[in-house]
Amino acid sequence: GNSLSSALQQFPLAFPPLYVSTVQASERTSDLAPALGRYVAYQNQLEAIRKRLVNAAIYPALLIGVGGLVSLFLLLYVVPRFSRIYEERNVDLPIFSKLLLSWGQLVEGHGTLVMGILAGLVIAGAYALRNARIKARIGNLLWKLPAIGERLMLYQLARFYRTIGMLLRGGTPLPTALRMGAELLHPLLRARLAMASRAVNEGRPVSEAMEANGLTTIIALRMLTVGEKSGNMGEMMEKIAEFHDEEISRWVEWFARLFEPLLMTAIGLVIGAIVVLMYMPIFELAGSLK
Repeated sequence: GNSLSSALQQFPLAFPPLYVSTVQASERTSDLAPALGRYVAYQNQLEAIRKRLVNAAIYPALLIGVGGLVSLFLLLYVVPRFSRIYEERNVDLPIFSKLLLSWGQLVEGHGTLVMGILAGLVIAGAYALRNARIKARIGNLLWKLPAIGERLMLYQLARFYRTIGMLLRGGTPLPTALRMGAELLHPLLRARLAMASRAVNEGRPVSEAMEANGLTTIIALRMLTVGEKSGNMGEMMEKIAEFHDEEISRWVEWFARLFEPLLMTAIGLVIGAIVVLMYMPIFELAGSLK
């Protein structure tokens, strides 16, 4: 005899709180099917945004991986053999070639130690990426970067407004929707939202409370004001999210187009420098023979 939302609440691992709240609100308004449709659309939109970001990161990650492997191959296999050849022939080397080939001699003499250190660095990096505390610190550093921090904030606000809009359209009260949406925000924005929620509970307009606590953009503020006047706040919040999602997508596309050539150039310079430094003594020897 329990309600559907009460039954779903008993399985939190299978049904997230946002889904349960959507069902619970629809039970009061008797529009379960439209509410579930909105939730599915909400999840599809979030997944589409995530896929755009992942797709934009695949090619740069591939370039970094291939470039790193080629560089490691040169430094761990090719350079040590060149250093042995030059050492046997007692060739006079330029300063930078000496530094590079000294690395080759180090690998030649202590290969196991060098490989162990590299493996340790890889393991430490993998652990750092999985550690919640370290990930939080990295995230905080990214938030402090001027351009990236602004886009991260915009991304979180877009997801926040989309969630609140869906909940409001489903019949969830605004204070409850704000409380649930807080879980999606960075701790810095969460503190701002707490102050904004307090202001809303005291009777201030949503647009005014959000603006006062830095939780809007110029476009979002205008659309919130329109939503307050028209009484259609849920739909306006979803439109805010759509606008900012498009803005983020354009920025990611622009950044990828700019970053990929720069990354290819940097990788080419690193690999080219290693090769040139290895062959420079040969070039000088050929020049002296002429």
